[in-house]
Formats: sequence, structure tokens, C-alpha cells
Amino acid sequence: MVGMATAERYILAIGTKKGLWLANSEDRKQWSLSGPHFLMSEIPSIGIDTRDGRTRIMVGVRSEHWGPTVAHSDDLGQTWTEPEQGAIKFPEGTDAALERIWQIYPDAESRPGVVWAGAEPISVWKSTDGGEHFELNRGLWDHPHRGEWGAGYGGAAAHSIVVNPAGDNVHVAMSTGGVYRSLDGGTSWEPRNKGITARFMPDPNPEFGQCVHKIAADPAVGGRLYAQNHHGVYRTDNNGDTWESIAEGLPADFGFVMLTHPRREGTAWVVPLKADGERIPPDGNLAVHRTDDAGSSWKRLDSGLPHREYNAVLRDAASVDSAEPAGVYFGTRGGSVYASADEGETFSEVASHLPDVLCVRAAVVSHAG
Repeated sequence: MVGMATAERYILAIGTKKGLWLANSEDRKQWSLSGPHFLMSEIPSIGIDTRDGRTRIMVGVRSEHWGPTVAHSDDLGQTWTEPEQGAIKFPEGTDAALERIWQIYPDAESRPGVVWAGAEPISVWKSTDGGEHFELNRGLWDHPHRGEWGAGYGGAAAHSIVVNPAGDNVHVAMSTGGVYRSLDGGTSWEPRNKGITARFMPDPNPEFGQCVHKIAADPAVGGRLYAQNHHGVYRTDNNGDTWESIAEGLPADFGFVMLTHPRREGTAWVVPLKADGERIPPDGNLAVHRTDDAGSSWKRLDSGLPHREYNAVLRDAASVDSAEPAGVYFGTRGGSVYASADEGETFSEVASHLPDVLCVRAAVVSHAG
């Protein structure tokens, strides 16, 4: 009996202000779009978990009527499951209520049931059952700095979570508290912001309080992370102990996106924006910028993108897949979604006229041919 061949399928999940759309492709050139799912609910976070031989799509759903929760699908969006009591709920005595789920982060292959979440108010949560139920990380919640963390323009949120393969080293970025690091799997936390400037504060070099917009790890180099800041693009090579600017060569040092290559050392992508009151692509010309040398130089990538675009790309409205070459994806606040199958060299439009795009996640899955 001859076994069935397997082929790769590409999944692109698009969370918007008014629902979720799912796109599928066999070649990352032609895409079929389905949706909306959760129509009229905000989808600010998505996690696609391909560990342990399954594909689970987890979405942070925020309904104006029912409030926020995490729902999941194990059949590519045909059906959805949501815990009756909610996946994330603050314990009694915390005097807090969940506002929004900003981040859903599946852990390493070696910990297939573990999923992390970042939320508003600023908090980190951990699931050990594949994202069905989460427990509050008390080490960060009870941190003595918490009362001094402020809200960014979008809210007070833990929006970035990075966990090393061993699981003992966890970085969190928040608005506006900066970067915090745990060396014991999340039990205790310390600020790690030396070198990241907060020019909007009386002391531009505080221990914490920076408005870091996104962090991402270089999976090929232990201890190396990148940060896109509210003014500033940075790299650390010593696990966050110190950060150095790598913004030279970019048209602007403001933006929200920070992506890293799934395998190759020194490759990262950003989407620069004009700062503060404008928050549009410089000169209205949308472009992705890629570094292949850890920030020493940057290459402008705009083939296939519109010549005029005045909408921003938000911090989680961008993603990379694990294919070879890596795919790069992003969506704008104007409802357009773009895909590149060649690491950003050329883009094509996957969807247009969607609601405000908040989150984009891509994954490669195998299926019977």
C-alpha cells in the first residue's frame, strides 16, 4: 500500500476591528479568503499552534457585549470553542477586570501544552492545556513597579512575550513599562532597558517606563533580541542587559512592527512610520525595511506595495512564516493585507477593504496530497 503524499499549506489569520478572516494558499501566490468569523467583535491577538501534530488557531476576542476571552479552533475555523467561564479571568482579590488580550504566544516544541498570553491591564498569563485556560503570572502582577506603569496610546498592555527554548528565560515588553526579564521561567522579574531612550520623560534614561512597541528574538543567536520603540530601533546581544541603537539607515525610527527570521542570523524586518502626531509611512510611501546584518544596514522593500498609503501598520499586524524562503505578511489600518513569499522582495495583495487590521499571523501546515 502506497502512503499518501503530504504537501504544505499556508494559513494566514487576519484579526480586525470587526472580525476574523482566514486565508489559505498552496503556493503563497493565490489565496482563498473565508470569513468573517466573530463578526463585530474585535480580534486584537492570534496564535497559531502547530505543535504536537495539530493545528490550533487561538484568537483573543473582544465583544462590546460579552467582553474579552480566548476562543480556539482545531479545524481551521470551521468550528470554534470557548470556555463557559472565560479562558482568562482575574482571580478574586486582584480588583481588576480583563480589558483586552494583546498577545497569544505558543511556547517551544518541547512544551506543547504551554501557551502564554499578554493582556490589558498589564498582565501575563500562562496556559498548560493548549490555551483553553490561563493562570495569572503573580510575579509580574505583584511587582512593586506595577503602580508606576502607564498606558500607551492604545492602552496599558503586555503586548510582547519572548521565551527561550529552555523555558527559563522570558522577556516581556509593555506599554508603558519597557522590557522586563525573568531568569526563572516567570517567577521573578527585573527591568532591562539600559540604552533604550524615553525622550518624552523628564529623565530620558529611566530604569523603566520606556514605551517599547515590540520585541522579537533572533532564534539563531542566543541572547540577541530586537526592539522597536516609540522613537528608536534597538538590539541587545546580552539578553537585555544593554541595548544599542540600530536605527541608522532607516527613514524614521518610529514604528510598531518588529519581525525576525525563523532561522537565519541577523535578519529582521520593520515598517517605519513618521512619529507622534502623524503616524503614516514617510512621505506617504509604504515600505518594509529588512536588515540582514543585525541592524548595521537596512534595505528598503516596496515592490508590489501601493505608491501612496497613509495608513499605519500596527505592532501585531505583521508576521513571518517558517517556510524557505520565509514569507512576510502585514496588514494596514486601511484594511489591506499583503504577502511576500520571498522575504519581502516582492509583495502581492491578499485582501482589501477589510476593517482596521489589528493582528496577522501566518503558519505552514502539512496536509494529505
